[in-house]
Amino acid sequence: MEAKKMEQSAVQLLYEALIEAWNKRDAKGMACLFAGNGVMIGFDGSVATGPQEVLAHTAPIFASHPTPPFIKKVKEIRMFGADAAMLRAIAGMVPPGKKELAPELNAHQTLVAAKQDGEWKIELFQNTPAQFHGRPELVEEMTEELIRIMNKA
Repeated sequence: MEAKKMEQSAVQLLYEALIEAWNKRDAKGMACLFAGNGVMIGFDGSVATGPQEVLAHTAPIFASHPTPPFIKKVKEIRMFGADAAMLRAIAGMVPPGKKELAPELNAHQTLVAAKQDGEWKIELFQNTPAQFHGRPELVEEMTEELIRIMNKA
């Protein structure tokens, strides 16, 4: 059981490194976390495969847009054997110049990771809008949960 917790911690650290790189607007830092054929699916549905495409996709975004940092909460880490895992999180953003989360930017984030040569790498990172069409109470619930995380920081 102890080994499982260590691997879950390693997967969480991989996710934390990805979010930290985004928050620092570090395209190279993000790209190096992906496996050779790892896939990133962005909030807008764009797809980048492999570290070079992740870099080519994110570098222009960081260069031309004031991307807001993520506020996030890990909801679950599920191991699939010793070398594969899935992490689910929720995330929100405070737009530049604002002090409050923008609920329209709330997202579910899913990271699938695999251990390769003793190192965890991202096989899939998907950032899915959490708009809960027709269910505004769910948007409010997620936003409140993220505000609690933000207020702890």
